[in-house]
Amino acid sequence: MAPEPLILAIETATMAGSIALVRADEVVGGFKGDPGISHSNTLLADLDKLLSETNIELAQVDLFAVAAGPGSFTGLRIGIATVKALAETLDRPCAAIPTLHAVALSGGPSESTVALLSAGRGEVFAQLFSVSGDDVVTALDDAAHIAPAKMIEKYGSLENVLWCGEGANAQRELIENAAESKKWRIASLIEERADGLAHYVSRLALQSFRQNQLVAPDALQAIYVRPSDAELKVS
Repeated sequence: MAPEPLILAIETATMAGSIALVRADEVVGGFKGDPGISHSNTLLADLDKLLSETNIELAQVDLFAVAAGPGSFTGLRIGIATVKALAETLDRPCAAIPTLHAVALSGGPSESTVALLSAGRGEVFAQLFSVSGDDVVTALDDAAHIAPAKMIEKYGSLENVLWCGEGANAQRELIENAAESKKWRIASLIEERADGLAHYVSRLALQSFRQNQLVAPDALQAIYVRPSDAELKVS
């Protein structure tokens, strides 16, 4: 069996973003960004800082993983472009991880997990999953860009739902008011981890490695779910 890879995971789908260096179950290092500063201004500096603090050289990275979306359009483009450039230069494989899959994993095992990310203009990206104790994340529907009220209508008949992600925290009052006796729970914020969502991106990337489902850098594509504002204006 091939040795477990050293994975550099980059997540720029959320406002703060995060990066992590992980080998198997060992977190080598990682941290979150500043939600008030654009990833374009900080990502490369953050990578340099992480590599310096962990005494790791970029050439030692075996696999580059990126949160492919949905999420911030600008953030996704920056993260994917950075991973493409680094992986292409070093001739390394990549793992493109759907952001909502990583959000669902962050909530822990659950038969019904709704992963939520804020989508701007008061709306959310939402998707229903089941998550096993051995990190298998199974999508039970498609990712949707949806108004919070429509989201409650869509999932309101379900019981024992675990709501997770920064979108769940933003919509906490709405979710709690709709819960009644449904035994809904809202997971602790993923921001409590020092390495943020990137840690969960790396765990899913490790699964892709073990299942031989990696891709070449030029095959990386963003998962937008909805058209960009520029595209909406053109249409």
